[in-house]
Amino acid sequence: MGSLSSRVLRHPGRARAQPEIGPGAGGSLRRPEAGGEPAGHGFCYCPGSRKRKRSSGAFCYCHPDSETDEEEEEGDEQQRLLNTPRRKKLKSTSKYIYQTLFLNGENSDIKICALGEEWSLHKIYLCQSGYFSSMFSGSWKESSMNSIELEIPDQNIDIEALQVAFGSLYRDDVLIKPSRVIAILAAASMLQLDGLIQQCGETMKETINVKTVCGYYTSAGTYGLDSVKKKCLEWLLNNLMTHQNVDLFKELSINVMKQLIGSSNLFVMQVEMDVYTALKKWMFLQLVPSWNGSLKQLLTETDVWFSKWKKDLEGIAFLDTEQGKPFVSVFRHLRLQYIISDLASARIIEQDSLVPSEWLASVYKQQWLAMLRAEQDSEVGPQEINKEELEGNSMRCGRKLAKDGEYCWRWTGFNFGFDLLVTYTNRLRLASFDSSGKLICSRTTGYQILTLEKDQEQVVMNLDSRLLVFPLYICCNFLYISPEKRTENNRHPENPEN
Repeated sequence: MGSLSSRVLRHPGRARAQPEIGPGAGGSLRRPEAGGEPAGHGFCYCPGSRKRKRSSGAFCYCHPDSETDEEEEEGDEQQRLLNTPRRKKLKSTSKYIYQTLFLNGENSDIKICALGEEWSLHKIYLCQSGYFSSMFSGSWKESSMNSIELEIPDQNIDIEALQVAFGSLYRDDVLIKPSRVIAILAAASMLQLDGLIQQCGETMKETINVKTVCGYYTSAGTYGLDSVKKKCLEWLLNNLMTHQNVDLFKELSINVMKQLIGSSNLFVMQVEMDVYTALKKWMFLQLVPSWNGSLKQLLTETDVWFSKWKKDLEGIAFLDTEQGKPFVSVFRHLRLQYIISDLASARIIEQDSLVPSEWLASVYKQQWLAMLRAEQDSEVGPQEINKEELEGNSMRCGRKLAKDGEYCWRWTGFNFGFDLLVTYTNRLRLASFDSSGKLICSRTTGYQILTLEKDQEQVVMNLDSRLLVFPLYICCNFLYISPEKRTENNRHPENPEN
C-alpha cells in the first residue's frame, strides 16, 4: 500500500490569523489618559473587530468614534435579519401545470388518441417531443387537425407508459418504477423524448439484478442505450459463474451466452471445466424450459436427460444433431485445452459426448505439440504482453474466499510442469458484490510477465483488508506457453475458434 497522508482543509473565511499586538499595529493596545477609565475587560483588544465586550462606561480605543451600547448591537442584528433571505416552499408551478393542464385538460387544443384512450393536451407542450415537433411544423395533414390517432407498433408500449410519457412534458420530474421502465423507455423512444430516455437509462443501470438483467440488455439493444447494454454485460460477466441461477440460465439467449463464454473477463469460479458444466446446464434449460427444479438438482437432471439422448444417437455427438447445432457457436468458445489437461475432466467430456470427437482430437494434438515445444524447443513462454493473444488463449480460473483468513490452493490440471500455488494472506482480479450482484469493489493487477524459479514466491497484489467486504472472488488468467502461430491451412475446419 502507498503511504497515507492526512490533511485538514480549512475554509479561508473560517480560519483567521491571530492579530499581532505590538507597536505600530493597527490594533495595538493603548493606555488611556490619566484620569480616564482604567484598562480592563471593557476595552476592545481586537483590531477591526465588530464584536466588543462591554462594561459600564467602557470605550473602544481601537474605534474611538464607535458606540458600543446594546441598542446599536440590537439594531445591527435586526438589520442583518431583514437582509437575510428566507426560503419558504410555495405551491409548485410544475405541480399546478401538471394538475390543471395535463390531468384536468384545461384549455386543451388537441386530442391524442391511442390504444383506446384519449388525452386532452396542448400543442405547445407536445412540441417538446421530437415526434410531434416534426408533425406540427411540417406540411403533414396532422398539423391542422384537432384530434390525432396514434398508431402504436411497439408491443412494449401500453396506456400507462403513454400516460407517463405525455405527463413528463408537463412536469420537471418523473418517478419511474423498475418494473415499468422498459414500457416507459419504449414510449419515450417512439415520441423522441430525450430527457425521459436518459432517465430510463439511469434507472436501468441502478437496478440491474438477476431478474432484470436480460430484459434490460434486450431493451437497451432495441432502443439504442449502449451504456446500459455494456453495464448489463459487465454484470453478467461477473455473476454468471459466481451466482448461478436457474431462471437466469433460461433467459440467456444464445447470442449473449456466446459473448460471455468468449470473454477473458468472464469471472470463472474454479476452472474451465466448470464453464463447460455451466454450459451443459444452460443448454438443457434452453431445450427443456418447463423444468422447475432447484439449482442443486439441475446438474443431475441435466446428465440424466443427455444420457437418454446419447443412447438414441448411437455415437453421434449431441452438437452434431439438429437440436444441438444452434449451440455450436457457444461451445466453440470453450477453451478445451484447459479441460483436457485434467484427466478426470477429459474423461467426463468424452463420456458426455456433447462435443464432437473431432474437436477434441484437434486440441489433443495442439497440446501435445505445445508440450514438445516446451520440453525440446526453445519455448520459454510469452516474452511480451500481447493482449489479444492473452485474452483469447489464457487459462481462466477463480476462487471464492468466504471470509478473511489465510488460504493456499492450486488449480487442477497439467500446466507444462508448473505446480503453481496461489496464496492469500489477509490482504489477481479481486472483487466483492452486494446482494443484487452489483460490484462493491474490484481490483486488478493487469497483465504481467513473471519468471519464477523453483519455490520462488511472487506478490502480485496487496490490499488493505479493512477496506474489503467478504466473500471475495478471485479470478486469474494464466498463459504458460504462447500459442503456435497457425495459418488458415492448418486451422481445423470444425473448430476454428480453438
